[in-house]
Amino acid sequence: MPSRPGTLNTPGNQPGIFREKVRWAVCGLLFFATTVNYLDRQVLGILKPTLEKELGWNEDNYGTIVSTFQIAYALMMPIAGRLIDYLGTRLGYALAVIVWSIASMLHSLAGTPFQFQIVRFGLGLGEAANFPAALKATADWFPRKERAFATGIFNSGTNLGALIAPLMVPFVATHFGWRMSFIATASFDLVWLVIWLAWYRRPEEHKSLTTAERTLIESDRTGVEDEVKVPFLWVVKQRASWAYLAGKFMTDPVWWFYLFWVPGFLHDAYGLNLTQLGLPLVVIYLAADVGSILGGWISRGLMSRGWEASSARKTAMLICACSVTPVSLIMFTGGNLWLTVALLSLAASAHQGWMANLFTLPSDTFPRKAVASVVGFGGMGGALAGGMVAKAVGLWLDYSHKSYGPLFIWAGSAYLIALLIIHTLVPKLQPVEVE
Repeated sequence: MPSRPGTLNTPGNQPGIFREKVRWAVCGLLFFATTVNYLDRQVLGILKPTLEKELGWNEDNYGTIVSTFQIAYALMMPIAGRLIDYLGTRLGYALAVIVWSIASMLHSLAGTPFQFQIVRFGLGLGEAANFPAALKATADWFPRKERAFATGIFNSGTNLGALIAPLMVPFVATHFGWRMSFIATASFDLVWLVIWLAWYRRPEEHKSLTTAERTLIESDRTGVEDEVKVPFLWVVKQRASWAYLAGKFMTDPVWWFYLFWVPGFLHDAYGLNLTQLGLPLVVIYLAADVGSILGGWISRGLMSRGWEASSARKTAMLICACSVTPVSLIMFTGGNLWLTVALLSLAASAHQGWMANLFTLPSDTFPRKAVASVVGFGGMGGALAGGMVAKAVGLWLDYSHKSYGPLFIWAGSAYLIALLIIHTLVPKLQPVEVE
């Protein structure tokens, strides 16, 4: 019987977006993990004004604590990537979540800047594995044309985590004390861990996977990439690896800046207290959620219309890079809080759309057994830059008496520069062959 117009029901064709359920359930688990990952790391930023008052921190102290997290994140990123490739996604991801949940809970025992540095270092070591593991799982479970969209969905968990934090943390801190905030958020990690270990398997091992969905997942694989061994030195030599690192190096620090300093900026510029920060931050991160999914949807839509993956990805990234630039004008809003929030919302949305496409570069260009290693290599660059920028931001704000204007100019220009570097290194995104 012929299918009705608009219905796609053959294994080789693109099915309705959620018709085959298992790979999207995997995406949901990756979304959950990314949400709790960012929820744990965002607690400190929300509590910054409170801790500055109670513990006597200055901007330099806070910048050093944030920088310590990012240094640990950077050091662990390439190691985490190799471990995920070696141990497999299921075991590697689970071990990472155990490490970061313990480190998150230990924040409740810290009292000095140095003690916070120690626990933030541990948090960075554990959280470094999140994106290598999630992107490797995406490469395992999704065909190339769906990866940016799936990545956009799970990456939107970064925004949900950052959105839940300003709603949850002030309530917990007000009623139970700021130390309990770290324990409360880390409890979600354990829920995810139980579900992950009980249910997640590779596609070839998953009993719930239908033949039609397996055919779709494997539709653009060669078979060779499943057997090839990829030395890390070979990964480092590839221009595509450096293009991914450059994109992360230039734009990751901007997102760290939003996460860790926007609450303080809104407090300094508009006098918002701990409970008043909630609504503006919710608006910003809801917009970022939309941007994350929209960025993946743009490139997926272009590819469905016959565009090559390279052109579709870079066009989507160009749209996002241009959409970030208005944040440079944030200091000219005339003291209008909601105009400021609108500019921050657009910038956060565009950043996440950018990342949904940048994150697919490793799986677009490398064999699946090398994806986590490439993600770790590039993530190391992004985290190193984030650590340097965090320290610099803290010093600058102390020196300039909290002058945020130059920081937002930098944030608005970073993406176009990054895209130019990526295009110079890799004019066309295409699979590289392992020698």
